[in-house]
Amino acid sequence: MVEPGQITSRVVLLGGFGGLLLLMGYAGLDGIQALEQIRTSNDSVREDFLARTRLLERIRGDVYVSGTYVRDYLLEPESGKAEGHRYSLLETRNDTDAALASYRKLVNAREARPLEGLTAELDAYWRVLGPVFQWTPEQRQRDGYRFLRDEVFPRRMAMLGIADQIGGINESQLRDGKLRVDAIFSQFRRRMTITIAMTIGLGLVLAAFSVRKILGLERGMAGSRAALQQLSARLVEAQEEERRAISRELHDEVGQALSGVRLELANLSKLIRAGSPESAAKADEIKQEVEASMGVVRNMSLLLRPSMLDDLGLVPALQWQAREVSKRCGVWVKVDAGSVSDELPEEHKTCIYRIVQEALHNCVQHAAARNVKITVEQQTSGLRLAIEDDGKGFNPKRDKGMGLLGMEERVTHLGGHFAIESAPSSGTVLKVVLPLA
Repeated sequence: MVEPGQITSRVVLLGGFGGLLLLMGYAGLDGIQALEQIRTSNDSVREDFLARTRLLERIRGDVYVSGTYVRDYLLEPESGKAEGHRYSLLETRNDTDAALASYRKLVNAREARPLEGLTAELDAYWRVLGPVFQWTPEQRQRDGYRFLRDEVFPRRMAMLGIADQIGGINESQLRDGKLRVDAIFSQFRRRMTITIAMTIGLGLVLAAFSVRKILGLERGMAGSRAALQQLSARLVEAQEEERRAISRELHDEVGQALSGVRLELANLSKLIRAGSPESAAKADEIKQEVEASMGVVRNMSLLLRPSMLDDLGLVPALQWQAREVSKRCGVWVKVDAGSVSDELPEEHKTCIYRIVQEALHNCVQHAAARNVKITVEQQTSGLRLAIEDDGKGFNPKRDKGMGLLGMEERVTHLGGHFAIESAPSSGTVLKVVLPLA
């Protein structure tokens, strides 16, 4: 039978170790998710930064190369070569427009105004260059250097400055992305710290509880060991006492009876040799003494192990025991065991018989009872025994003797339940329940 304290301990241990497993599982899953989030955020920030940087470098290169093409176009005296420079400049413009269109898809609120300024400068730059392509070679040679100095180079530097400004914003966004990744990592570290602290705290509580239970079990085992040693000593003492009683019975009853028989046989021998007619009467006396000795031996044998328990069953053995106690001690003993089967296990029959034997001994020797009722019931759940007397009673918690301990040991060995209900001056009720397969 499991006690409530054991159930509570099991629930605490199962709940504690289950909580530890859940915390460790949560920490592992949270760590995997956090690392995946950090990796995704870091990759996103890096790829976004690289894409913006490539587009800005492409726009810068196109702006710088466009000025070179304009210069070569204006300073080229041959019309065919000048047309080639103009065509290259148009290709550069198309590439710049495509890069701007791609960058506009990645733009955010901080880059919107600088990008609008760069777009406006580029539009003005291309508009300024438009009439130049209609100039004659003489006009290009005459006004080309002045146009480069006053229009192309200043505008190109302004556009490169705006591109550098956008590049600076892009770098600041890279730093912002790094800060976001650091914030994610900080949140994960804070959650991990809390989880580890909870795990360590729960582990310490479980360790303290386990140590307390182990120490309690050690103390209980020490107490049980001492109780077992005391019980063993008392059993040895009881065994020696029983041996002394048997020895005393053999010496006082059987020994004296056999000595008397030996003397009577010697007398009978003398009478036979003398031819006395009293020899027949003497033989009858010897026969009666031998029969009395045989009765003493039979009674001692029945007290040790009644043969009727094996031959006739439990109920006749209990009834014989009740009659013997009533005859010897003047105690009225009633046995109610009508529903008990003869097919009980041997160890169950022996247990019930010995408990009744010891209980009747206690009723006569210690309780001074006048009436004893023995009830044995066989049910589906088990075999029930109740022994009730009208004696002077006692305190079961304080005055538990060797006989009661022996009864309890027998019942516990068979997996049963043993209980005593008694109080001074109120009689005693002994209850036993033995399980049946």
